[in-house]
Amino acid sequence: MVKLPSLFLLLILSLPAAAAPTAKDAQAFMDKAEQTLEVLGRRSAFSSWAQATNINYSTEWLSADAEQAFSAEAAKLAKQARRFDGLPLPSDLKRKFLALKLLVTSPAPPDPKEQKELADVKVWLDSTYGKGKYCPTPDKCLTLDDMNDILRDSRDPKKLLEVWAGWRTISPVMRPRYQRFVELSNKGARDLGFKDTADLWRSGYDMKPEEFSAELDRLYVQLKPLYASLHAYVRRRLIEKYGPDIVGADGLIPQHLLGNMWGQSWENIYDLVAPPKAAPAFDLTERLKNAKFDEKKMVESGERFFTSMGFEALPATFWERSMLTRPRDREVVCHASAWDVENGQDLRIKMCIKINNEDFVTIHHELGHNFYQRAYEKQPYFFRGSANDGFHEALGDTIALAVTPEYLKTVGLIDTVPGAEGDIDLLLKMALERVAFQPFGLLVDKWRWDVFTGKTKPEDYNKAWWALVRKYQGMKPPVERSEADFDPGAKYHIPGNTPYARYFLAQTYQFQFYRALCKQHGHTGPLHRCSFYGDKAVGKKLGDMMAMGSSRPWPDALEAATGQRQMDAGAVLEYFAPLQAWLDEQNKGQTVGWEAQ
Repeated sequence: MVKLPSLFLLLILSLPAAAAPTAKDAQAFMDKAEQTLEVLGRRSAFSSWAQATNINYSTEWLSADAEQAFSAEAAKLAKQARRFDGLPLPSDLKRKFLALKLLVTSPAPPDPKEQKELADVKVWLDSTYGKGKYCPTPDKCLTLDDMNDILRDSRDPKKLLEVWAGWRTISPVMRPRYQRFVELSNKGARDLGFKDTADLWRSGYDMKPEEFSAELDRLYVQLKPLYASLHAYVRRRLIEKYGPDIVGADGLIPQHLLGNMWGQSWENIYDLVAPPKAAPAFDLTERLKNAKFDEKKMVESGERFFTSMGFEALPATFWERSMLTRPRDREVVCHASAWDVENGQDLRIKMCIKINNEDFVTIHHELGHNFYQRAYEKQPYFFRGSANDGFHEALGDTIALAVTPEYLKTVGLIDTVPGAEGDIDLLLKMALERVAFQPFGLLVDKWRWDVFTGKTKPEDYNKAWWALVRKYQGMKPPVERSEADFDPGAKYHIPGNTPYARYFLAQTYQFQFYRALCKQHGHTGPLHRCSFYGDKAVGKKLGDMMAMGSSRPWPDALEAATGQRQMDAGAVLEYFAPLQAWLDEQNKGQTVGWEAQ
């Protein structure tokens, strides 16, 4: 033991004790933190936009540099903020301190070298996905858009298998870097006081992480009978088309037959599963093309729905700065996204729009983000977000639900509204998109949470992925997969580091919002026939909730819009009740479910 000189000891003892932090100190700290992060966040947003819309060495470097600066500062401030832990603070200030901790989805580790490494890895993963192509011959390469077109249009199982497997050749190279990303992200999360990144992600829902996981499972149990009925019906129709040798007898559907690269939506195979005596259906894709819609007109149509409800039109800069088509002269990330580059003053979307029904719906979804971003622009920095991330994803889809035949007739895209005899057809189409998505919406983050916690080891990444696909989606890979593959990396949100549970939540919230807004609109009759286009009172109710941002716990925001304080799939079941009855009739004598359940 080192003995201190008496005089030195006396000097130490005579120093005044450090004053305990006060609520005033905490407020001053938070005010400065918000100012600092707003500046750095703006820089990061501009750099990320440049990289996503023009992938090259320089933009990747700039994006990584800005990402590192923001993430490192956010982590530093979050650690400094821990000195205020346990201090009695006003509820809004407490909420800001939690938001600071949760600000970055993969927080920077304490080591500066590892901070830079994490930023570089994140940008590399995102860019690798964005540049991904499948080249069946040296002189012919297919983009993801090209392959999605084939999955949508082709009914040749060999061709479908080729592009399904071809796209997944882009992701094995990601595997070692993704593993390193997990290690670095977990270091950052633990440095902030979380168990791991999964713990951090699940802490942003005004409940304990384990309670949040239980809530998702509860919602899935509510929805599972409807999904299982749809799955059984679609499986039988696919057997009729392709035969049992291709589909198999284990109850699982080969993923490449469903019209989508990940089997997350099935609307592209409606022609294969339409009711045998389906009423003549209108083809919105055909109607859009006949009406001479271009990419801008598609977006203008989505904007018009919002303005009809009393929302202010998008600014001129939106049209000047958005990316609506795939450029021919550079690599871009085509995955659709909405951007708030500068606190509601610079709103944009990034899409490679095609003139079809799918992108018409996607545009309404993305614009929902933009109008939400503008609604909360006057909130303080840490409250500029939705009540939880599921709200943000749900807003545009709520509007998309109101894109009914009645609405399409109002705007001149169809001449007559189909009668009630066409309801099953309409509901089946919607279920192929929305209901089919739910298991996938759940399993992506279930896989990722297990990876972050260490329950799934790196040597089992692919095995664990397909186990979840079998369990929740009732699907299987069309060819043997191994740990030489990295199939999770073939889905943007994995290399793009975007949490996915929000999309599962959104599929529930949107029907809750829709049912409540339809009730306010005074709609009578089947829920799926409601459109509130042009209803400014409905727009105000929705806008008031949006303006809250994340300033209040999400049950408060949910109650403001719906009168309910709990997530509930009951509105989904009500919407699809006529279809459920029809599916049950069609499935009589058939096996409902699959072996991997």
